[in-house]
Amino acid sequence: MTLSSMVVSRDWQEVSVLECILGGLHMDVAVESEPQRALSRLANSKIDALIVDCDLNGTGQLFRELQREIPRANTVPLVIMGATQGKRDMEESGAMFAFDKPISVEQAVRTLSAARNMILDGRLRYHRAGVEVPVTLSGRRRKRMSAQLINLSQGGLQIRVKDGFDPSEASLVSFSLPGTNNSVKAEVEVAWVDERGNVGIRFVQMAPQMKHTLRLWLAQQYFAN
Repeated sequence: MTLSSMVVSRDWQEVSVLECILGGLHMDVAVESEPQRALSRLANSKIDALIVDCDLNGTGQLFRELQREIPRANTVPLVIMGATQGKRDMEESGAMFAFDKPISVEQAVRTLSAARNMILDGRLRYHRAGVEVPVTLSGRRRKRMSAQLINLSQGGLQIRVKDGFDPSEASLVSFSLPGTNNSVKAEVEVAWVDERGNVGIRFVQMAPQMKHTLRLWLAQQYFAN
């Protein structure tokens, strides 16, 4: 799945620079020269990052309508490129990043990379990958139980268990990541159980390197969809 961006500007020299940078970051780019058209497009489509040229007339109204009409979670983060009143515009828009014109490629790459990482972190935090592999649960009395993994996220997993499962016995989980030689082992706690044998489990403690490996694997699954 590719991330998306929109550039609102009539400065075609700057737009061409941004298109090159965003393309290098594997983000699709849409360009709008009219703030009102940009607002209509935002209301009807998912745009991950919005980049607004504050030198363009009508951007103040765009920011006000964004705050009022477009859910904040629908387009984040908003990035502003240079204006004579950039600080005031950032406060009005709620933007999290800004860079000046004429665009410094180095600064723009740094800023847009940070924005992309924030978007990706937000997506991956809630992304659940469907996975069907065996899971081993270990209990506090060293009792081992087998289960089937259903889906997996950075924060935990859903499994399906057989009758007789005792949630209080689940304190450790281990399983292999499909398509790799890596396994995940973590301290866990049971968040919920339903009558059909589905169990929601939350990660409590995981080694930093293992957490990094899991995050990279989830990112690969996310972009493969």
